[in-house]
Amino acid sequence: MKDTVITETSIQRPHLVVLGAGASLATLPKGDKQEKKLPLMNNFIKTLGLDDLFGEKGLDANDNFEEIYSELYSSGSCSEVLSKLENRVHDYFSRLEITDSPTVYDFLLLSLREKDGIASFNWDPLLLQAYQRCREITSKLPQLMFLHGNVLLGTCEGCNSVGLISSSCRGCGKSFVPTKLLYPIKQKNYEDDFFIKDQWKKVRWYWENSFTVTIFGYGAPASDEGAIKLFKDAWGEVHDRNLEQIEIIDIRDEDELHQSWEPFIHTHHYTIHRSFFDSIVGNFPRRSNEAFWAMHMDCRWIDDHKITEDMSWEKLELHIQNLLKHEK
Repeated sequence: MKDTVITETSIQRPHLVVLGAGASLATLPKGDKQEKKLPLMNNFIKTLGLDDLFGEKGLDANDNFEEIYSELYSSGSCSEVLSKLENRVHDYFSRLEITDSPTVYDFLLLSLREKDGIASFNWDPLLLQAYQRCREITSKLPQLMFLHGNVLLGTCEGCNSVGLISSSCRGCGKSFVPTKLLYPIKQKNYEDDFFIKDQWKKVRWYWENSFTVTIFGYGAPASDEGAIKLFKDAWGEVHDRNLEQIEIIDIRDEDELHQSWEPFIHTHHYTIHRSFFDSIVGNFPRRSNEAFWAMHMDCRWIDDHKITEDMSWEKLELHIQNLLKHEK
């Protein structure tokens, strides 16, 4: 890697990355270590084998899972089915295991700095599994937020503490209780659960203060009104965001993506990529904000120092260590 790339780390405003199901699918497109598939919302029921539970209620297993769950929740008479769903969803995702070679989540974590944040809507353990092994390369990793809980995390409500589900609360010694995963998307109340409330408080701060926001594999469904409203309230009016950048990583049609995120975009201050490796994060790891500023504000030609998909752990660590030395 050239030492002529961006070495200064002058922009201290954060870079926020919002993860949806598409990001986990991009991380393990062929499945996890045991070849278990990562679902999207439109194939969620079939991938997890939940057809029997929905068949009992005469619901179409091809529909969006979150919308069906909301329908069951609203009925007020399906508590037993909802409990079974929670248990089976938790069981399926708890068994997922990240592959041994570096994945997109490893690249993403190492490509951001401590000031940055990753907010995930995903229940799977992959991001946390990647985080644990990336800490062997550096402890200077971004802050993590899990907006709908996570199968690897547990809470102690009495002590208001959070930790890995396999550990115990340091305050009282009791075992952690799994975080709640399923919420009716039309009636989400992020104030009821102390952990979820704290996660949304943090992501709001990042939306308010970030210079760059990357939306990675998150569809911004119209039905998820609560999440989109909170994001928009924190982001504020588009005309006040004449410097900030929106980046979208998604394989959907560009016009559709632009329409979904238009309320957050100031004129031409956005980019759309089909792959993480084409993104500002992938091309300028740990210098994304500085790269945007150099190119779009200072009109400078800069060399990239990109992450490549075929990097081994050894090459990846060398690459990151070369960047870290300029951050001391």
